[in-house]
Amino acid sequence: MTHHPEGTNPYQQPAERYAPSPAQPATPPAYGAPVPAAPAQPTPAQAPAAPAPQPVTDAPAHAAPSGPSHELRAALAAVRTEVGKAVVGQDAAVTSLLIAMLCKGHVLLEGVPGVAKTLLVRTLAASLDLDTKRVQFTPDLMPGDVTGSLVYDARTAEFSFREGPVFTNLLLADEINRTPPKTQASLLEAMEERQVSVDGTPRMLPDPFLVIATQNPVEYEGTYPLPEAQLDRFLLKLVLPLPERDQEIEVLARHAAGFNPRDLAAAGVRPVAGREVLDRARAEVAQVQVSREVLGYAVDVCRATRHSPSLSLGVSPRGATALLATSRAWAWLSGRGYVTPDDVKALAHPTLRHRVQLRPEAELEGVTAESVLDTVLASVPVPR
Repeated sequence: MTHHPEGTNPYQQPAERYAPSPAQPATPPAYGAPVPAAPAQPTPAQAPAAPAPQPVTDAPAHAAPSGPSHELRAALAAVRTEVGKAVVGQDAAVTSLLIAMLCKGHVLLEGVPGVAKTLLVRTLAASLDLDTKRVQFTPDLMPGDVTGSLVYDARTAEFSFREGPVFTNLLLADEINRTPPKTQASLLEAMEERQVSVDGTPRMLPDPFLVIATQNPVEYEGTYPLPEAQLDRFLLKLVLPLPERDQEIEVLARHAAGFNPRDLAAAGVRPVAGREVLDRARAEVAQVQVSREVLGYAVDVCRATRHSPSLSLGVSPRGATALLATSRAWAWLSGRGYVTPDDVKALAHPTLRHRVQLRPEAELEGVTAESVLDTVLASVPVPR
């Protein structure tokens, strides 16, 4: 998912100017690669003795250290390992979902049927010990079927609120473009305000709360495309590719050995992190530093899309803030307490691809949002 111009990486050498501390690594790994492991701690001969570190879940959620915690990053790296026990070949998608959880954002998954979109969400929830619910969006689905509704109790002659499936940690909105706009819009308040209002009474959703919506890119008959205003509410849009040949052989080998995608416990998937880990990691991500030059670079990338002749709609200021948030989360996962232009470029495609709209004549010429973003990233000057 990373797109770099040919030749030497232009961000590799000047990265140090954005670093608040020379002790931190300056070169980020490729986006979608395994989260770097924490470096080995010095031996007692190299450093004075220190108290034994406490478990990750024992520390208070508000205590954010000045730099990325090795323990927290190792815990999230373990999540990737657990997901890999059930899902093959979607490492970049797992990384992106972790970034979304660190940023408290929502994700739109696009892929052909059978690339493990549902299994990916279920396995992620199991490895993080979070509650998850799935809603199959159909043309006859009503808003109350998602958010919940008031139910009359004949015994008490009163109305009581019955929670809908949106009251969960990970909501899988399967084939969201198959339901009418009225039902699609029922998620807007939940996604933006983290609450549901029924009969004028707001009801808070649990924390963390993440909507992961899926849509099929090859079958548009009988669908209702999401409007741009609703697409802009999603932090990331991920395109799940078909697996490579070796990966597909591994999938079949697992099924031949008795793998049951409906029984994750039998596959060895277990919780390796929880809410406390996410809270502490989010607090650390909020401390990641961003220089004014990198802020300007992110803004220039977004502003360049508004002047592209191939686009009728460019990236909004909300998209620029989303790009900043995802870049900080990726920098933290890479083990750095600062953001470089390379982080911005690595997250530009998944963060911005659904926030631009092509002109009809550009679509007829075969132009895609990906190619427009490639052109923008190649044309915007990189701070030196």
